[in-house]
Amino acid sequence: MNQLDRLRRNRLINITLDENSIGRGTADQEHERAIAIYDLIEENEFSLPGHEGGPYQLHIGLHESKLAFNILDEAGDPIVVHILSLTPFRRLFKDYFMICESYFAAIRTASPSQIEALDMGRRGLHNEGAQLLSERLRGKIECDFDTARRIFTLVTALHWKG
Repeated sequence: MNQLDRLRRNRLINITLDENSIGRGTADQEHERAIAIYDLIEENEFSLPGHEGGPYQLHIGLHESKLAFNILDEAGDPIVVHILSLTPFRRLFKDYFMICESYFAAIRTASPSQIEALDMGRRGLHNEGAQLLSERLRGKIECDFDTARRIFTLVTALHWKG
């Protein structure tokens, strides 16, 4: 398979959220989720080790307080479901949301250097979340760092309280 065919196959073409387990959010939450999904579909590298059936669809839900990645083929036929514990992410979510709140409050009143420092901290936590997600998915889902970062964005959007 040449590089172009590989890039066409090793990607996500559709992402949906299970409204039965996740539920609808506020208008702001739904907006953040929609942006995260759009960004993820626009640019991603995603594949399953040992599976040559891409491109893929991803249906995300919650199963007993765990994240469920239901991966389907292009036609919508199920391939595999990976369940991911959110426990390792709890501290990271707490810190990330706290710094995001500080960042958004600072935009209104703080100096540019204070805003930049908060933004650097926010990006650092975001990168840490993407790294943790990559580690937790190792051997189950292969994706590049930018895709892991975008999936982490979507996962945080699912937990954001607004």
